[in-house]
Amino acid sequence: AAWLLKAVTCMDLTTLSGDDTPSNVHRMCYKAKHPIREDLLKAMDMHDKGITVAAVCVYPTRVTDAVTALKAAGCNIPVASVAGGFPSGQMPLQTRLAEIKLAVEYGAREIDIVINRALVLTGQWEELYEEIRQCREACGDAHMKTILSTGELGSLGNVYKASMIAMMAGSDFIKTSTGKEVENATLPVGVVMMRAIRDFYWQTGNKVGFKPAGGIRTAKDAISWLMLVHEELGVEWLKPELFRLGASSLLEDIEKQVSY
Repeated sequence: AAWLLKAVTCMDLTTLSGDDTPSNVHRMCYKAKHPIREDLLKAMDMHDKGITVAAVCVYPTRVTDAVTALKAAGCNIPVASVAGGFPSGQMPLQTRLAEIKLAVEYGAREIDIVINRALVLTGQWEELYEEIRQCREACGDAHMKTILSTGELGSLGNVYKASMIAMMAGSDFIKTSTGKEVENATLPVGVVMMRAIRDFYWQTGNKVGFKPAGGIRTAKDAISWLMLVHEELGVEWLKPELFRLGASSLLEDIEKQVSY
C-alpha cells in the first residue's frame, strides 16, 4: 500500500483525447485532488497527509480549464501541458515554440515537449540540441519534460544519445513516450534512460527527472517502475520533483488494489 500511495503522489494524471471538454477536465482535476477514496485513506491512517497526484496533464487548449478547476478546488497542483508539435513533432520549429509560449501564457507550470525524431534517425545531433535548447528558452520559468518517443528512435544507442542531448540542452525531465506510439514505455528503455541520467549526474552534479508514460495501466506496472528507479537511481529520485508516472487509467487500478 505504501508503494502504491507513493506512485499516486508521483503521477501526472492525464487526458489527451480529441474529445476532451471543460467538464471532463474539471472531473479529472477533482480526482487529482482526491485520488484515493477517503474511507480507504482513513483505514490506513493517511487521510490527513494531503495525498494528491503530482500534476494534471492536458492539451494547451485545455490548460485554462484545468487551472480554473484546480483554483476552485483550492489546491496548488501544477498543470502540465503537452506542446511543441505533440505527438509527432513534425511541425515547423517556430510553430512549436509559439505553442509552448502560449501554453505557459495560459498558466501551465510544466511543459511536456516532444522531439523531432527525424533528427535522431538521421544523426543530426547538434540540430537536435539546438531545437531542445530553444524549447527550453520558450518554457521560461516552467519546468520542461522532453519526450523522446523511444519506440520510434530505432535503437537503444539512439535512446541513450537523445537522453544525453536532451539533458545537455536543459531538460528538467526526460520522458519515454507520448502514449501515442506503437511501442511506449518499456523497462529496457527505462534502464537506458536512467543510466544516462546517472551518467549525466556524475559528470555535472545536476539531477534530471525521469518520466515513463504510455501503457502504464496497472498497479503492478507502477510498482515495477518504482522498483527500477529505486535500483538504478536510488531512493532520492523517488519523489515528484524527480520522478513522474504518466497515466490516464492507472489510478483506477491502484485504488482497487489499495481497497484489498
